[in-house]
Amino acid sequence: MSVEPYESKLETALTALQSAMTLVRADIAAYPTPISGCDQQYIRLMADQTRLSNAIRSLQARPFVATPRHLEAG
Repeated sequence: MSVEPYESKLETALTALQSAMTLVRADIAAYPTPISGCDQQYIRLMADQTRLSNAIRSLQARPFVATPRHLEAG
């Protein structure tokens, strides 16, 4: 049984999120001028764009890894 490293799954997820972002942005660009505060579909697209952006940013962030204050020789 072969196990893929988790990093490949993260890359797959990032690619899928970026693809979804492209589609949402295209939908927003093609959307007719909304009536402010009254257009539920437009509001949903904007909310989805924010969610996707946050998810992409989270996957692209470098995690903080604590290191000891005193490095040992070796």
